[in-house]
Amino acid sequence: MNSPGAAAGLGLLSAATWGGSDFVGGVGARRAPALLVVASGHIFSALVLLAICLGIHLTLPGPHYLAYAALGGFEGSLALAVFYRALAMGAMGLTAALTGLLTALVPVTFSLFHEGLPAPLTAVGLAMGLAAIWMITHTPAKSGGAEASATPPAALVLGALAGTGFGLQLILFKMASPGGMLWVMTSARAAGVAAMILVLMMVPPKAPWRGFWYTGIAAGALDTIGNLFYLQATRFGRLDVAALVCSLYPAGTILLAALVLREWPTRRQAAGMALALAAVALLSV
Repeated sequence: MNSPGAAAGLGLLSAATWGGSDFVGGVGARRAPALLVVASGHIFSALVLLAICLGIHLTLPGPHYLAYAALGGFEGSLALAVFYRALAMGAMGLTAALTGLLTALVPVTFSLFHEGLPAPLTAVGLAMGLAAIWMITHTPAKSGGAEASATPPAALVLGALAGTGFGLQLILFKMASPGGMLWVMTSARAAGVAAMILVLMMVPPKAPWRGFWYTGIAAGALDTIGNLFYLQATRFGRLDVAALVCSLYPAGTILLAALVLREWPTRRQAAGMALALAAVALLSV
């Protein structure tokens, strides 16, 4: 079914819930190691999804759909760990912007080769959306050149790897979406749990190992709902449209930070959000 409006609308719902997940997870990460917050959310959501699938006797999809989902969940969790490592190495603005841009650009490029060129209005909307993501996520230093000098090249490399991993996850979830949503998401979450446990064993976080369950569960639940909205969005339209609209999720995090914590966005971020709304309007046509 091809419905650009539905794909864009579901993409916005996904972006909103992903943004809420990042906000809750960010608040939790101020009190406990971020990887513990993420791992607890993954474990909780995997158990809930498995209970639902078994409870309603949902038929298993084809193994290749489960494999796509599992691969996406596993490498996406590893990309998240790489992203956190990149942020810890230097100034966050440039690294986060590079990661956010590649998260959208990788599936957009894949879609151009796999699904062909989009309509002219859609192409303009995609270009505007990519520019909006950069404006929303990039917060340059006040003094010229200071941020670039404070960001080690290794951080940018890791940020690029993380963004590529996130973009690849969106592609794999799109490939898994015909197999249904609940079992596909269960497979992705189970593989994500395995990846997070592997990371925690290799790089045990420092104390405190407490106070992370509540925010982790809330963040994991919102992230899972956002994934389900994204899976549904990919079934109504092109991958590039669904992936780009969903990738606007940092705007949701910024708005929640403004409303709850009074951490107001910069003029550049506000302009990026306005540009994002214009891009979504074009992508809905």
